[in-house]
Amino acid sequence: MANSRKSNSDGFPPLNGEDDLQLRIAGALSPVVPAGSSILLGLSGGVDSVVLLHLLHRISSSLSWRLRALHVHHGISPNADAWAEFCACLCARYGVPVQIERVDIAPLRAHGIEAAARKLRHAVFERQQADFIAFAHHQDDQAETLLLQLLRGAGARGAAAMPRIQPRINAPVLLRPLLDVPRSELLEYASRHGLQWVEDESNADDRYPRNFLRQRVLPLLERRFPAYRETLARSARHFAEASELLDQLAQQDGGQLLSAPAGGEEGEPVLEIARLRSLSQPRARNLLRYFLHRRGAPMPQAVQLDEMLRQVYGARADGAVCVEFGGWQLRRYQGGAYAMPAPNEAAPGLKVVWSGETQLEWPALGSTVFFSRAAGEGISLERLSGAPVTLRLRGGGETLRPGRAAATRSLKKLLQQHHIPPWRRERLPLLYCGETLASVVGVAVAADYQAQRDEPGLVVRCGLMDR
Repeated sequence: MANSRKSNSDGFPPLNGEDDLQLRIAGALSPVVPAGSSILLGLSGGVDSVVLLHLLHRISSSLSWRLRALHVHHGISPNADAWAEFCACLCARYGVPVQIERVDIAPLRAHGIEAAARKLRHAVFERQQADFIAFAHHQDDQAETLLLQLLRGAGARGAAAMPRIQPRINAPVLLRPLLDVPRSELLEYASRHGLQWVEDESNADDRYPRNFLRQRVLPLLERRFPAYRETLARSARHFAEASELLDQLAQQDGGQLLSAPAGGEEGEPVLEIARLRSLSQPRARNLLRYFLHRRGAPMPQAVQLDEMLRQVYGARADGAVCVEFGGWQLRRYQGGAYAMPAPNEAAPGLKVVWSGETQLEWPALGSTVFFSRAAGEGISLERLSGAPVTLRLRGGGETLRPGRAAATRSLKKLLQQHHIPPWRRERLPLLYCGETLASVVGVAVAADYQAQRDEPGLVVRCGLMDR
């Protein structure tokens, strides 16, 4: 453990006008984070996150916030265990609950150690429950991020770098309270308060692009342009404004992107090919980028984006289109473009038991199946009580009578009539009561299992998982 400092007697000096940084952070966050909010802090053990822990601990009690920390143990460094222990001891001393999450980067090493660690770290934080998630990114990080994005050929969205406050739909708000604070000020604060932290030895390895910029390029830049941090941060804000304007243009061009046709998952954006064709090439590219961003997909390279447009424009109306990019797929079906994570191989014989849960994961589609009760709607709960209820994949040869006055139909024909996209037909969840097919989720309920008027019913739908 490097860069240790002798602590003050209690470690917590009073919050008063003498500590400008504490007052600035409290003043910036208090209008944004309501009293009673829960804040989860990403704690690496480095000086940046240690300073943010100290700051948030000092101000959280006066602002009635509930603070806890999360340390992701990547297991890459031989010192990883010691770092986790340091974070646990530090939080115990502060009286802040801490969670240590171990991840295994081995399956993702092909993407590079940095990318694998970042992907796993993001996945861990996406699983957490909190009102806000706070990260210790600072002004130097922002400058490095902007330069890296520009060197990768990023557009306005990428060059906007990191926002200070990042609201998200059905997910915790991301906070970066230190984004306008240079690292030198954090080091001075840590020294003044006698804080201890750890140093990641990989930070000295300039084979990593960020370290190369930090150690070799930026010191030279600072000699000629001492205020480069502030000016690059200002540029990032300009790019963020430009990105917002481009999003507004895409919203005008795209119309209602959230109207999923029959067979689409609830809330799934579907982009009309006719709208793309009606636009100039730059506006079509902008709309497609916005569509993919809304879907949570990684941003494709320019050549991939052009290939997507070429294929969705040029395919026959019934032509199959599938463009792979970054673990995702862009597909076309009946005049609409769909974006989705590339599905894992569906396990033959997949069966998920329902025991009264309000939702179950359905891995075959990377989706969630939701269950809710309503009188006179959906599946009769009384009929379901006679045997175990399971979700299964198609096996072939299934039939279903979708109404009392309807004829029994093969599942193949039923799915075609409901315009279910071909790639989804083999992966839709089928709800069985015992060995009887009671419902094709989101498509039809078997006549004998339909809830009658005022009868307790179970409404089952397939919706998007948080991604």
